[in-house]
Amino acid sequence: MGLPRSTSTGPWPWAAWSAVLAAVIIQSIPSLRETLIYDRSALTDGQLWRGWTGHLVHFGWPHLVVDAGLLAILGWFGERRYPAFTRWGLLLMPPFISAALWWFDPAMQRYGGLSAVNLGLLLYVAAQGWRRDWTDWFWPAVIAIYIGELVFEYYRGGHGGGAIRFDDASVKVATGAHLASTAYALLVLVFARLAQRTQTRPLPPPSS
Repeated sequence: MGLPRSTSTGPWPWAAWSAVLAAVIIQSIPSLRETLIYDRSALTDGQLWRGWTGHLVHFGWPHLVVDAGLLAILGWFGERRYPAFTRWGLLLMPPFISAALWWFDPAMQRYGGLSAVNLGLLLYVAAQGWRRDWTDWFWPAVIAIYIGELVFEYYRGGHGGGAIRFDDASVKVATGAHLASTAYALLVLVFARLAQRTQTRPLPPPSS
């Protein structure tokens, strides 16, 4: 089974675990939630930091435990195996997702949680794992589960939270955010593939 290699010798996952710690601190100080959450009206007023910090805000401790716990695991594997993607992803994916919500889901007034960022990281790690060994069943299964979750969310209309209990009954699963993180991961995968082909392309023979 093609699990990521070299996770025990790679760089320390400080970026992912710092994000987890920040999310725990924010959840522990309720006043910070209202200041940092993605809020469309506040963004309109120029509070642009919410486009990034909103992903660290969660709707209750069960929501935080699931999202932060998954990021801690993904950080251990992803950041140690793919440190550049993971660290840049933690920096750039949140505003990318927020921008997608702003433009394509104007009905989404408030958003919080690391689930979309987690899904983007998971898709990248799974796709890279599968690319290393096309005969391995593990990574295609992960990708299939990923796609299945998006389809399930779509047919449920984005409502509810599955097994996760939110502290606000009006909160719904933000399928648009998950689709945005999918787009981010796919764009990076395509870019990385094109860059790799450019680097490995043989040079033309010298002319006589």
